[in-house]
Amino acid sequence: MATTVETANGQKTKSVDYVELEDVTIRFAGDSGDGMQITGTQFTTTTAQVGNDLSTFPDYPSEIRAPSGTLYGVSGFQIHFSSRAIHTPGDRFDTLVAMNPAALKVNLKQLHEGGNILVNTDSFDAKNLKLAKYESNPLEDDSLRQYKVYPVPITSLTTNALEGTGLSAKDMARSKNFFALGLLYWMYDRPMEPTLNWIKEKFGKNPKVVEANTLALRAGYSFGNMTEIFSVQYSVRPAVLPAGTYRNVTGNEATALGMIAACLKAGLPGFLGSYPITPATEILQELSRRKNFGFKTFQAEDEIAGVCTAIGASFGGSLAFTTTSGPGMALKTEAVGLALMVELPLVIVDVQRGGPSTGLPTKPEQSDLFQAVLGRNGEAPVPVIAASSPANCFYGAFEAARIALKYMTPVILLTDGYLANGSEPWLLPADSELPDISVPFASDPEKYQPYERNDHLSRPWAVPGMAGFEHRIGGLEKQHITGNVSHDPMNHQFMVEMRAKKIAGIADDIPLQTVFGPEEADLAIIGWGGTYGDIRTAVERLQAKGKSVSHVHIKYLNPFPKNLGEVLRRYKKLLVPEMNLGQLAFLLRAHFHLDPVTLSKVQGRPFTPMEIEEKANDILNTL
Repeated sequence: MATTVETANGQKTKSVDYVELEDVTIRFAGDSGDGMQITGTQFTTTTAQVGNDLSTFPDYPSEIRAPSGTLYGVSGFQIHFSSRAIHTPGDRFDTLVAMNPAALKVNLKQLHEGGNILVNTDSFDAKNLKLAKYESNPLEDDSLRQYKVYPVPITSLTTNALEGTGLSAKDMARSKNFFALGLLYWMYDRPMEPTLNWIKEKFGKNPKVVEANTLALRAGYSFGNMTEIFSVQYSVRPAVLPAGTYRNVTGNEATALGMIAACLKAGLPGFLGSYPITPATEILQELSRRKNFGFKTFQAEDEIAGVCTAIGASFGGSLAFTTTSGPGMALKTEAVGLALMVELPLVIVDVQRGGPSTGLPTKPEQSDLFQAVLGRNGEAPVPVIAASSPANCFYGAFEAARIALKYMTPVILLTDGYLANGSEPWLLPADSELPDISVPFASDPEKYQPYERNDHLSRPWAVPGMAGFEHRIGGLEKQHITGNVSHDPMNHQFMVEMRAKKIAGIADDIPLQTVFGPEEADLAIIGWGGTYGDIRTAVERLQAKGKSVSHVHIKYLNPFPKNLGEVLRRYKKLLVPEMNLGQLAFLLRAHFHLDPVTLSKVQGRPFTPMEIEEKANDILNTL
């Protein structure tokens, strides 16, 4: 119904249709220099403060500064927000903000029919249309008739709003993303105050930039409020979520906080030795800001130095970490084997990206599972776990540290660029909810033997400076109990089997595999890592339609949970969606002699629930 309403900013609007929605998906898109990541991040922060549940997907070009106007230079930020609990950044989006023709062309196929297109008409000139490979202007040729198109000269309106600021036309145009943000705040009834405060804090040393961005944001909001182009304003109520204190968190932030929490609960100093690499660098940056927790960070000159310094820190009594992505993981491989041989606790975080080689540096993939489980010389089993959401990265880092300390072993935590850069509200845990993971150092020098074993086959931890606990360390095979270098064939066989038995025994110390849905059904959809939200959403939709489907999400990838084979054999068919060519499916075949159907996607983009739902229906229709 058309009515005059008071917005979240206390302004009276013109007469509009005020429509309440359960959930909304928006995609901001433009050149890598158009500020779409800032725009999306600010919309996300504000939406979190409003109280909606949300999930985001920042989508960067692979080039640092791709050529302006090109299809491969489009930078996007997708946010899905709702009045109910959600798991993904959304299937198709409801509103597309296209700052140039390339942004429109790249993203149009994912927009709902009848969806909104807010387009910057100033950029639809002959040059940009040619770069985007348009033969005619889509704003004029009726090709967008199935959508609601809102043509807005965003650049011109921004420069008009900033007249008199003393900025050049080029500098004024840089604030056009804030104009677009202000307009979206009006359209979806979001308050401007969080962003206005952020502008003051972020750009406080440059008053002209503060003034320009503030004016642009307010101008965009006022344009929505006054123009007759927009006749509908939308509202999404706050979500009803479990009580507690929440903060919006990205996967990389959560990983860093999980590392800190593990150090505090272990009573050990923390150390990160790493080399910057996309998309893992933010973990190093986040930890470097946390010196108040006694956490030390070291930016090494290369990947090998990063992991080796972490091994040294572990030898010295710290809870040590190293972070990387696929190419860096390959370089760290020999040192991971060293940590396994000397049996020191170490957590290696692999934030996976498109490969091989340099591959797609800013695009997510799940193609390092084989590398994590199998990628070392010799018989070198290492525990592998995977985080399933941005917030779950906190618990993944903490659990990896727990296992590393208890079993005196390197542990690999797999995340990916989708989780690392994506964000969601995180319910902060109480200190009492996190277990004590402290491990005592060796205490009796008279009885000390460096490779003596406890009940779970871990050797004692003795650090330099402890009188009477001197021992040999290195990559050569060790003699059982004494730790002396040994070339004895039978000792080598014994030690290889002992290390494998220790890792296999971790299965007794991890939770049994759980299932979302019936324990017996026509189909189980099996996932790991960042496919969690898309699979869960697809399964919820299928179950709502009466389909016999369950979701089995595997967190522990080596060793598998003890009951996993038994669980999977209860289902008539198995489907494994993976952002690779079937690596988990291969391991399931090898371990349990099962024959799952693989749904592969290696396009630098995560699955959508719709894709998984369609494949599940294809399988169910054959039964």
